[in-house]
Order: sequence, then C-alpha cells, then structure tokens
Amino acid sequence: MTTTPDFKSGTGNTHTIATTIHGRYLLTIPEGRGPHPLMVGFHGYGENAEVNLEALRSIPGADSWAVCAVQALHRFYDRKTEAVVGSWMTKQDRELAIADNVGYVHSILEAIRRKPWVGEKLVYVGFSQGVAMAYRAAALAGFPSQGLIALGGDLPADVLATGLNGFPELLMGTGSADPWYTPARLAEDQTRIEALGLKPSTLIFEGGHEWTEAFRIRAGAFLTDVLRGR
Repeated sequence: MTTTPDFKSGTGNTHTIATTIHGRYLLTIPEGRGPHPLMVGFHGYGENAEVNLEALRSIPGADSWAVCAVQALHRFYDRKTEAVVGSWMTKQDRELAIADNVGYVHSILEAIRRKPWVGEKLVYVGFSQGVAMAYRAAALAGFPSQGLIALGGDLPADVLATGLNGFPELLMGTGSADPWYTPARLAEDQTRIEALGLKPSTLIFEGGHEWTEAFRIRAGAFLTDVLRGR
C-alpha cells in the first residue's frame, strides 16, 4: 500500500535513486618506468585531496611510491577559507554511501591498475574520517593490499564484521592528546583486531589530532617493511 505524503507538515515518503557523479583524485608518479608501488590515501573531514597528497608525500621514502590522494565525493566550501573540501559520509543513507564510496575506490584502482608503470605493492593510508575509508578499501574494494596505515580514526564495525580475513599489515596511530580518537579508543580497536588473530603495530605519539614528524617517520619505516616483504 502506498502512503500519501503529508504535505501539511512538510514530511513525506523517503526514496533513494542511483545516479552518476564524478569523483576526483590526484596522482603523482616517480621518475622511471617502474614498476612503482602504489600508496592510496583518504583525507579527513573538511580536507581535500591536495592536503592529503601533501601529507602522504611528506612520509620518508614516499618519493619512490606512486601516490594517489582520493577526494571525497561530497564536497562543500570551508566557511573560513572558501576552499573546496569534502566529507566521506553522514549518518543519512549511510549504507548506501558506504557502497557508493567502495565502488568509487574500486573504479579508481581499476583505472590505475591498467597503467604499465604500476607494481603489485599497494598500501592504503587514512587520516581521521578517512581511516574508515582506508579500512573499507582494504576489506571491500577488491584489490588486495600489503599494508594499511590508520592515523586518528576508528575501525568501522562493518569492516570488523568481515572478520578481517586476508587483511594486510596494519599500522595504527594517534596522538596522546587527540580529543577524538583517544589512546583508549586505539587500544579498544587493537584488542578487537588482535582477537581475530592479527597483530597490528601501534604508535601513540606526543601530539593531537594531526600528522606529526614522529608518525611520519614510523609510517616511512612501515612502507620500507612493506617493500621488503616483511
């Protein structure tokens, strides 16, 4: 039975429909023919691909990697700077947004994987809200990775529910004074992951909700280990 919308109160039936939207990503490629390892990053709330690319390229050793910074599909203006920034999703139609985002990442990787210079090594990197996207990319996007770097963000329940089968090596980090992803929350995620038989590396550094030099150095060592197959 169809319910007639209540126009008096301004409410009605909710419907959703699939549509086409263009995403945006930045890509840098090292000199030489390759094959080059690939690092794919996801920015935090209110950031954009340019900010993320700068953070990824500041990791020691990143100049030997092809670096892809993915921008969230949902863009808006930063009220202070008027820069175009993004958000990965809200609580509204969350499951549909997850599916859209995973499909988006799959399409990007599918396009990049066709290039002759790309190698087999793949690492996902997420910061803040982008951490959930990095986890989902590793678990659901269809391209096996050898590493995942998660800075200042939670392990999402939908990824935990997959059992993390075949999950890559993992580095988790947060600042000692991070008000959102506190060291206690990192410890909780670590316990959940270890209960599934994985052994993530962790770093709690002096600082807040941010990239710091200490974390960059640790991330650089992690990338080196991935290249060496450790």
